[in-house]
This record gives sequence, C-alpha cells and structure tokens, in this order.
Amino acid sequence: MSQTTETTIVGTSALIERLLKGQFICRTTDEDGWRALKSPSTRDHVEQYLNQINRTIGSAGEGEVFFCGYQQIGDGERKVISSQFKDICNALIPLVEWLVLVQEGSGQDAPLSEGVAVRLTELQTRIEDTPAFREQLAKISHYRLFGSTSTNVDAQIKLVFKRLVELGYLTRPNSEKQIYIATGKLDYLYEVIRFIDETEGLSLEAQAETATQRDLV
Repeated sequence: MSQTTETTIVGTSALIERLLKGQFICRTTDEDGWRALKSPSTRDHVEQYLNQINRTIGSAGEGEVFFCGYQQIGDGERKVISSQFKDICNALIPLVEWLVLVQEGSGQDAPLSEGVAVRLTELQTRIEDTPAFREQLAKISHYRLFGSTSTNVDAQIKLVFKRLVELGYLTRPNSEKQIYIATGKLDYLYEVIRFIDETEGLSLEAQAETATQRDLV
C-alpha cells in the first residue's frame, strides 16, 4: 500500500468503521463521509481496504446512499445476510404503513425520502384531528417493532419517531426541536420493497394503503 493510500485510509478510518457497523452513509447522516464516497479516488481507496476483508461498498437511492456489503458470499455470509433480510421483512408492514400515514397526514404527493423534514407537532395535530389517522397510528404503534401500549396519540407518535431514529430511518438534528429528517436508509428500504414486490409479488405498498389487518406480533 502506497503512502498516499495509507494517508487516505487513515483520514477515512471513522467512515470505514461506520460502514462496517452497518450504518448507511448519506448526505443527511454524514455529509463529509458522503462527499468522500462520492469522490472516485477516495471511494476506490476505501473499496480496496474493504476488499481485503471480503467487504465492498454498496449503494442505493441512485448512488446517493452508501452501505457495506459482502464481496463474496459463502455459507457464513449467507447466514448473516439471511438474518438481516428477515429482520427487514419483519419490519416492512409497520414501516410501510407508517410511511403511508406520514404521506397522507402531511398532504405530500410523494413518499418520504432522504433529506425531507417531518415536523412532528404539525403531523400530530393532523392525526389528532382525523379519526382515521388516529386509528392508523394506534395500529402502527402497537406493532412489535414499536411496542407501544399507550392509547394516547402523543405517547404513541413520540415512541414511533424515537424508535425510527434508533433504527436509522430518521435523524433529529436538534434535540430541543420536534423536527426529524429522513435518512438514506429509507431509500434503501424502497429498493428492498421493490425487489420483494418484483420477486414475490407481495404488493406491500398496496397492502399498506388498503390497511391490511396482518399482524406481525
């Protein structure tokens, strides 16, 4: 490894650690890391390092979101991927129903995507004023993914948003404000949904929009 490459790797060591921990790098979550991976030379150096440990840089959202994947898949890697995919599948219905609720409650034409802000207080007001939205939120919050036992809208919505931050789908830049920003992990989720829809014919988005009664608890 050349001195230049070593210097680059040292400068991006924190970024590599984030990738190896399974985090998604986008402009919203880590603008410096995102810019580094958008640079062909830096991305190549990171890729070379990851390749040494059977990892590679994956991307989603038309190349705007980066994550770490396996370069070659053996039995051990297949078990890890299978477990991760199962976790995502178990979370799909509550996540899709939440996305539909946010889109309808916010009056947006398009689904929530990376970089878009959600003002919790405004959304909560609309939900409280609309019986159908209140029912949707109650159902969503009681899924095992969120685990709410409350009948109160305020407690339900705050728990859901707190959990989504923990899962990496949202970020809250200022802890003193109820403003959340969607991360690139949502764009990755959309690609997973499209993949499953195309290969399994599940029509997950259609299921959510028709308020399926399927329960994942």
